[in-house]
Amino acid sequence: LIPGEIVDRLTAGDNPIRVFREWRGHTAADLAEQVGIAPSYLSQIETGKREGRLETISAIAQALELDLADIADWVTRARGQSAN
Repeated sequence: LIPGEIVDRLTAGDNPIRVFREWRGHTAADLAEQVGIAPSYLSQIETGKREGRLETISAIAQALELDLADIADWVTRARGQSAN
């Protein structure tokens, strides 16, 4: 189960990758290394400057011990909120 404080952050529109990364206790540098991407690329994904390739997002989800759908659902919601 996802703690309420995490759901609150996600519902507020915080980037799901950053929220889940912090919840799992990873630094951005550690997660980027584990996934095999540059920390700057991860930062761009987390700030919304880049969307990230499906393969990359899938690898991030796996590293965070999540299903791709867990991240994709929140990304879709966040994009819908930013369009309003």
